[in-house]
Amino acid sequence: MSTSNKKLFLLDAFALIYRAYFGFGKNHRYNSKGLNTSAMLGFTNTLIEVLEKQKPTHIAVVFDAPGGATNREEDFSDYKAGREAMPEDIKTAIPYIKQILDAFNIPIYLLEGYEADDIIGTMAKAAEKEGFQTYMMTPDKDFGQLVSENIFMYKPAAYGKPAEVLGIPEVCEKFGVENPLQVIDILGLWGDAVDNIPGIPGIGEKTSKILIAKYGSVEGLIEHAHELKGKQKENVIEFAEQGLMSKKLATIILDVPVEYDFEDFRVEAPDEQKIIDLFAELEFRNLAKRVLGKEIQIQAAPVQVGGQMDLFGNAPAIEEEELEPELMEQKDISNTKHNYNFLQTAEERKTLIDNLSKQTSFCFDTETTGLNTLEAEIVGLSIAYKEHEAYYIPFSDKKDETKAILEEFKVVFENDKIEKVGHNIKYDLNILANYNVELKGKLFDTMIAHYLIQPDMRHGMDLLAEAYLGYKPVSIETLIGKKGKNQLSMRDIPQENIVDYACEDADITLQLKNEFEPKMNPTLKKLMDEIEIPLIPVLADMEREGINLDVDALAKFSIELEDSITVLTKEIIELAGEDFNIDSPKQLGEVLFDKMQIIEKAKKTKTGQYSTGEDVLSKLADKHDIVPKILEYRSLKKLKSTYVDALPELVNPHTNRLHTSYMQTVAATGRLSSNNPNLQNIPIRTEKGREIRKAFIPRNEDYTLLAADYSQIELRIIAALSEDENMQEAFVKGEDIHTATAAKVFGVEKNEVDREMRSKAKAVNFGIIYGVSAFGLSQNLNISRTEAKEIIDTYFEKYPKLKAYMDNNVVLAKEQGYVETIMQRRRNLKDINSNNAIVRGHAERNAVNAPIQGSAADIIKIAMINIHQEFEKEQLKSKMLLQVHDELVFDVFKPELEKVKKIVKDKMEHAVKIAVPLDVEMSNAENWLLAH
Repeated sequence: MSTSNKKLFLLDAFALIYRAYFGFGKNHRYNSKGLNTSAMLGFTNTLIEVLEKQKPTHIAVVFDAPGGATNREEDFSDYKAGREAMPEDIKTAIPYIKQILDAFNIPIYLLEGYEADDIIGTMAKAAEKEGFQTYMMTPDKDFGQLVSENIFMYKPAAYGKPAEVLGIPEVCEKFGVENPLQVIDILGLWGDAVDNIPGIPGIGEKTSKILIAKYGSVEGLIEHAHELKGKQKENVIEFAEQGLMSKKLATIILDVPVEYDFEDFRVEAPDEQKIIDLFAELEFRNLAKRVLGKEIQIQAAPVQVGGQMDLFGNAPAIEEEELEPELMEQKDISNTKHNYNFLQTAEERKTLIDNLSKQTSFCFDTETTGLNTLEAEIVGLSIAYKEHEAYYIPFSDKKDETKAILEEFKVVFENDKIEKVGHNIKYDLNILANYNVELKGKLFDTMIAHYLIQPDMRHGMDLLAEAYLGYKPVSIETLIGKKGKNQLSMRDIPQENIVDYACEDADITLQLKNEFEPKMNPTLKKLMDEIEIPLIPVLADMEREGINLDVDALAKFSIELEDSITVLTKEIIELAGEDFNIDSPKQLGEVLFDKMQIIEKAKKTKTGQYSTGEDVLSKLADKHDIVPKILEYRSLKKLKSTYVDALPELVNPHTNRLHTSYMQTVAATGRLSSNNPNLQNIPIRTEKGREIRKAFIPRNEDYTLLAADYSQIELRIIAALSEDENMQEAFVKGEDIHTATAAKVFGVEKNEVDREMRSKAKAVNFGIIYGVSAFGLSQNLNISRTEAKEIIDTYFEKYPKLKAYMDNNVVLAKEQGYVETIMQRRRNLKDINSNNAIVRGHAERNAVNAPIQGSAADIIKIAMINIHQEFEKEQLKSKMLLQVHDELVFDVFKPELEKVKKIVKDKMEHAVKIAVPLDVEMSNAENWLLAH
C-alpha cells in the first residue's frame, strides 16, 4: 500500500460523545423504552459520515480510562478539578457506543494513567513514521500542537457547517503562531477553564497570541518579563512557575506505553447481525437502512402503567426468553395473517354498516388528498372492529357521489352509543365535517392516550406499532413516493393499491387502542375522558372557524418596516465605517470585535466564530451605539419576514380567513401548541410587535373581537398550591399582587410603593416560578447581585410557605420521579437525581414550574370545553377563535356581547375551585390589539 493510500482516522471518543449528546440541546432523542439515545445517535451519525465520505483505510477509537489518577493530576492536583460529573445519560450511552464500535469492527484503546489525547498523540506520531496520513478526529483545540505535514485535525461537521480539516497553515493562522508546537505555549499562557489549567492571570486568548508571536514561547516571555508593563509584568513574574506548569499540563505525551498493531486498524465491513440487534434495541431505523441498505424490525418492549414498567420507563431488563412470542416475531403485512376487504358495492357497504351498528366501538381512518383539512378531499375510508380484520371503502373525485356514500355511514358515525376510535382523530373529524358528517358519542384517540401515558415520547402511529406491537406498518412512501415535487397524491393511486395500506392503519390503531386502554390508570382515564377528548371537537371547531385578517393593513405595515430597516442599515454601516452584510454573523462579529473592538474578550462559538446572538448583543447594548441598532434591525427583519409578510400567505383562499392547527400532544406540560401559523409566538413585548395584533379583526361590522385573559393565573396557582397565607390574602382581597409583594419586601405601606419597587417585585414574582437566581434577577433589573440576593431572601422571608413548597416539590420529585398538576397530570423528571449539576438544576426548576404551567393548561382547557358547550346550548352566533397562552379570543355577534361576556367570565373563573379566586380580564374592540 502506498503512502497516499494509507489514511488513518483516530477518534477522540469522549470529545465526540459529549459533542453528540449536548448537540441535541433540549430536544433529546428517546426510544420507546425511555432510553436517552442522543449520544449514541449523534456519535454513530458522525462515525458513519466519516466512513462514507472520508473513506479511511484504517480507523481506531480512543477512550479515557475510567478512574485512576493520570500523570497530570500527580503533577497538579487541581487538574480538571471542579469539572461537572458526567451526565447519567452519557454514562448509560458508553457501553452502547462500545457495542456499536464492536459491531463496526473498529478497535477501541484506553490505558489507565493516560488520557485519550496522549494515546492519540503517540499513535499519530508513530503512524507518521509508518507512512500514514493521520486525521485526529476531535473538536478539542489542544490537538493543534500535533499537526504536521502528515497529521491533521479533523473537526466534524456541526451546527450546519461542514467538516473542517486543519493542517499546518490552518493551525498557524488560527493560533497566530509560526509552528504548531507553539500551540502548547498559547495554551500555557491562556489556560483552559474546562481542564482547570490556570495559565497566567490576565492573559486571555488574544493577548497570549500577541505575546507568543513576540517572544516565541512561555520561557521566552518569562525571560523578557522586564520588557512588559504594569499589571501584566507583575503577573508574568509572580506566576511564572504557574505558566510553566500550565504549559506542561497542556503538552500531549507522545510515548505512551500502549500496545497496538496498525494492521488491527484496517477498516472492515460491519457485522450485520450485531448492527441489526443493536440498532433494533436503540430504534435507529434510518441509520440501519443507511448502513445495511434495508429496513430492520424494531422490537421495543412497551411501557406498562402499574405493571413491569412505570410511567418513566424505569424498568428492569427483560431477558429475551421472557418476551411474549408475538413480540419476538418480526412482523409486517407480508408475514402476518390478516383479512382486509375492498368494498365496492352498495350491498357490501350495507352489510358492513349493519355489522357496525351492532358494535359498541369501531376504529376508522380517512385517506385524503392532503394534510390541510379545509382543502383535502376524502379518497377512501377504512374501518376495523376486530383485530387483523378491516374494510376499505373507496370514493370518487365527484363530491356528490362521495357525500352520498358518506350519508350511508351517518347512521353509525352519528350514533352516540358507539365509540369511535382513531389516531389523531381531530383530523378525521374535520375531514368528515367537510361532508356534513358528525362524530357523535365517545371518542378514543390512540395518539392522545399514548401522550398521557408517555408525554415525553413521540406518538406517531408507525413508531407505536413497532414499539408496542412488534409490527412494522406499510410506509406511505411505498404508495406515493418520497417527499418532494414528484410525490403523488392519494388520488393518483389506483384504489385497489390503497386497500392494504388503509386497512392496516385502521387495524393497527384498533390494536393500539386495545394495548393502551388497560394501561391507563384512573387518573389518566379521568384526564382523557374529562379534558383531552372533550377538547377535540372544541379545537376542531376553532380550526375550521379561523379568524379574519386585515391583509391590507399588514401590506402597509410591511412597507413601513422596510423603510425603517433601510434607515437602520444606513446608520449601522456609517457607525461601522465600512459596508458589510449585517445578516452575516461572521462578518458582523469581525466588524464588532476585530475592527471596532467594542469589548476586549469577545465570546466565540464552538466553531471559532464570534458569538453575535441576541443574548450576547443584549448585554453589550451600552458598549456602543451600533449594538442597539443591530438588535432593532434584527427585530424588525424577523417581524417582517416571520409575521407581516408570512401571515397573509397563509390566508385560506376559499374562506379568506387565517386557520391555525392546535396540537394536544406536543408540550409535556399539557399546554396546547399551535402551528401553520404558530399564533402562540406572535410578539407582544415591543410596540411594533404588538402592531401585528391590529391585523386580527372581526368577521364583519356586525361582530366585535373579545379577548379574555386570566390575570396572573400562574401566581394564583402557586399561591394555592403552596398554601402561603400572605400571598393568598392579596388575591382574596383583590389587591394588586405586585404592589402587595413590594410593600412586604421593601417594608413600606402599600400606598408608598413606587413604580421601581413594583417593577422589582413583579420581576421576582414571575421569576420565582422559573427558578430565577440572584444573578438572573440582577441581569433582568440591572441591579447588583448583592441587591438581587437581598430581594430574593426577603421575598422568601415574607412568603415562607412558598419556599417550603418549592423545596418540597424538589424533594418529592427526587423520591417519586415526577410532579403533578392540580388535575394530577404528571410530568416525569428522569434527570432529577443526576450527578451533573446543570442537568439536575434544569430538572429541579421543572419540578417547581411544571405543576404551575400544567395546572394553568388544564384550567384553560376545562374553561374552553365549558364555554363551547354553553355556546352550543344557547345556539349563539358568536364563536371561540383562538387560544394563546392564558388568553381566549372570540368573534362576538354584537347583540350577544353581554351574554357572551357573562358566559366566558363565569366558565373561566369557575373552571376549577382553588384556594384563591381566578380572575379574568376582558375587553372587546375592533381588533385584537385594542381588545387585549
